[in-house]
Amino acid sequence: MAAQREWFEKDYYSVLGVSKDASEKEISRAYKNLAKKLHPDANPDDQAAEDRFKDVSAAYDVLGDKDKRAEYDQVRQMVASGVGPDGVHFGPGGPGGFGGFNVGDIDDDMLSGLFGGLFGGGRARGGRRRASGPQRGADLETEVHLSFVDAFDGVTTPVRFTADASCSTCGGSGAKPGTTPQVCPQCGGAGHVSDNQGPFSFSQVCPRCGGTGRVIPEPCPTCDGRGVERRAREVKVRIPPGVDDGQRIRVKGRGAAGANGGPAGDLYVVVRVGKHPVFGRTGRHLTLRLPVSVAEAALGAEVKVPTLHDAVTMKIPAGTPSGKTMRVRGRGAAANGKQPAGDLLVTVDVLTPVPETPEQRAAIEALTDAFPGDPRVEFLARADQRGAS
Repeated sequence: MAAQREWFEKDYYSVLGVSKDASEKEISRAYKNLAKKLHPDANPDDQAAEDRFKDVSAAYDVLGDKDKRAEYDQVRQMVASGVGPDGVHFGPGGPGGFGGFNVGDIDDDMLSGLFGGLFGGGRARGGRRRASGPQRGADLETEVHLSFVDAFDGVTTPVRFTADASCSTCGGSGAKPGTTPQVCPQCGGAGHVSDNQGPFSFSQVCPRCGGTGRVIPEPCPTCDGRGVERRAREVKVRIPPGVDDGQRIRVKGRGAAGANGGPAGDLYVVVRVGKHPVFGRTGRHLTLRLPVSVAEAALGAEVKVPTLHDAVTMKIPAGTPSGKTMRVRGRGAAANGKQPAGDLLVTVDVLTPVPETPEQRAAIEALTDAFPGDPRVEFLARADQRGAS
């Protein structure tokens, strides 16, 4: 992974509003909160919010990846020591030091990524330089809105968004159909040109090819030589059963097109789940409040209980109090290979009858006569004991 120029210029920790020693969970939480607040769908026609959303996404793309974050931290250490993206600052660091930063503190791969990617691949005393290689495309993020039932069952759904993609006319080459790119005559395909200064040989991006190492005599009329075009795209995404609201689904290789033959980035789909008029959920379990009559709760009964797709029969034990929760196994979210199926959690709501006729009132009075006594006696006795202690 080669460091990017933006790493020198932007403090991604400040962008996300976290400290430099923030944990992975803290970084993820900060990103989710900001992304939800700044997403273009929530801020239509607000360019400032859209720009901020892009900055937040770019910051999380680095800090949310363990390896990228480690390299980024090394870059920021170099920045604090006086090293910039356009050259090396020779300060009071002494032999082998750059502005107080000791090159020995960075591993060889890191040096190669920084000085090869940012300074054109220059090495001391005119060493051989490496041509600009393929570049991975950017990661993208979009949203999909699902019904409560689809989110609980899992579904394969098309996701539509607009983004850069490989040019449909030239196939990503950037050249007009029937022609091909050519090696840059100024840099010989290296992507940079040398600038010899005493014992050191520095390099800069080739002004003719822009660092790609190639030129396109006849650019593609659709993408103007870029190899990518911005167009509407549709990607089918498999949503696993029991997905949570706000969960991010990664679709590998379906992000923005890469450059110079590089791979595409990834697509991250944020799931938004709608509400249900009857059911709720807790994790992978489906929840339901079931009304039952006083007679059913007192005497016990077998009752029909709805689920998302059909009804099941559940036994209500005699003497069931209002508020008791019972479990119907396997009627929650479907198993997805990594997690077992959820359950249906049924909470009983005992309905208190309101007499509307003399006969109904007489029946309730007869029930009171059949079960004499004050139901609060034991409760009040316990209350007195607590007060006495």
